Amino acid sequence: MTAPVAAAPDEAPAATATADASPPLPTAQLARTPHVIDSRDDYLAAVAELAAASGPVAVDAERASGFRYSQRAYLIQVFRRGAGTFLFDPPAIGSFAELQATIGAEEWVLHAASQDLPCLREVGLEPASLFDTELGARLAGMPRVGLGAVVEDTLGLHLAKEHSAADWSTRPLPAAWLTYAALDVELLLDVRDRIAERLVAAGKSVIAAEEFAAVLAKPAAEPKAEPWRRLSGISTVRGQRALAVARELWRARDAYAQEVDTSPGRLLPDASIVAAARATLASKRELAALKTFMGRASRTQIDRWWAAIEVGLATDDLPAHRSSEESIPPPRSWADRSPEADRRYRAVRPRLQQIADELELPVENLLTPEHVRRLAWAPPAETTPESIADALAAIGARRWQIDATAQAIADAFVEALQEPDEAPEAGS
Repeated sequence: MTAPVAAAPDEAPAATATADASPPLPTAQLARTPHVIDSRDDYLAAVAELAAASGPVAVDAERASGFRYSQRAYLIQVFRRGAGTFLFDPPAIGSFAELQATIGAEEWVLHAASQDLPCLREVGLEPASLFDTELGARLAGMPRVGLGAVVEDTLGLHLAKEHSAADWSTRPLPAAWLTYAALDVELLLDVRDRIAERLVAAGKSVIAAEEFAAVLAKPAAEPKAEPWRRLSGISTVRGQRALAVARELWRARDAYAQEVDTSPGRLLPDASIVAAARATLASKRELAALKTFMGRASRTQIDRWWAAIEVGLATDDLPAHRSSEESIPPPRSWADRSPEADRRYRAVRPRLQQIADELELPVENLLTPEHVRRLAWAPPAETTPESIADALAAIGARRWQIDATAQAIADAFVEALQEPDEAPEAGS
């Protein structure tokens, strides 16, 4: 358990401040460095302390994204007033059933909850109710919603964020990382209270409750049928045979990354796969000589990569030029592919922006951009507020979003239908 948060002034020399500059914010600090709970006995003792306290709990998780293949949690932080902060080592502890039984029915406070919920659920931790301070800050109209910026705005403290991209699978974890991890939850309940006050003052409490519930209820994303098409730069690969080579290299890299639990891009960057797919290679030697084929495993696993390329060069299972998952083309192509959809899209966007401005929230929180595109591309047969409302509900829009936008969308679509086609050029 850690001691309460203390505030200390920044150490920047006073001489660097100008007469007109605001004084530096005090930096959030801990009285002592927390320790990691990595034994069952210490874990059960921490659960007992959390059970003896009351009220909401702040929860956070640290992964090793960019270092490990998996997205598992390598550290879970929990703070509760009256109990303190606890840093749990998930691989060492194993089952979190006792912690779930203790705090599962309470309100959990997370920042950007959708990022952490999957790895928390993986170890059996699931909240019954949620307050997302990042989403709450968006709805409250705050201009910056990263945790550091939100802490500054609501609590007037500077929160150092220099370890956010660290390899949290490292053992032992450095003391500075542990302090960083503890502060992420020790301040979160106070942040929650300040944001809740702003939401009440703005009349957005009901909206926020609907949004938080939607985050909790959102199902896990279905696996992509062709995940290799997400390779950065794949759009520069021309021809089905070259695409097949890219696909087989991606599959070989993914299998090896799982085997050694390492982030795929650290073994073989996307750029290397694309470069090999675009090149005309006749031998393993030519692949090894390709200067743009780089990465820590580009040469040590050269046999693996060449075998994948040979599969791609020989297969009869050639991928289509376009993904089968691209059901709606990008809006930039709509003017040529569907002029009516393009007019609807152009007509509705400024109306939605106006509503978002009036509600003082980002337009993407007013209505998911994908929902706007889907509706503009394939609207209901009748353009009425009621039919638009039904269509929005069918694709997952929340009630408050429907109430705020259905009429404006219907009006915009009617306006778009009345817009005349561009006059033909002279002589055509």
